[in-house]
Amino acid sequence: MAVARLIGVVTSVVVAVIVVGILLVLLGANPHNTVVSHVHDAAKTLVGPFANVFALHNAKAALAVNWGLAALVYLIVGHAIASLIARAAPRRYGRLRPVA
Repeated sequence: MAVARLIGVVTSVVVAVIVVGILLVLLGANPHNTVVSHVHDAAKTLVGPFANVFALHNAKAALAVNWGLAALVYLIVGHAIASLIARAAPRRYGRLRPVA
């Protein structure tokens, strides 16, 4: 159960980094800022396989669509894996009581 929870948390963090990266680009954040640069680089690394799935004329729109697709895929696959692991884990019914 703890492994499933960990996978869910990691998935949520990955999706959050990608979404923040999208927002920073769309809102025109200063790319020379250290925090913005690190978040953008981390998001760019995570969305590598989804970089140019859709080719749109507007660069910001293309980035938002492609990175958004990556975030959606990570979210669905990560939580599906976490759900499968949670279902496979043995269940504990009731509270364990110490032996006197």
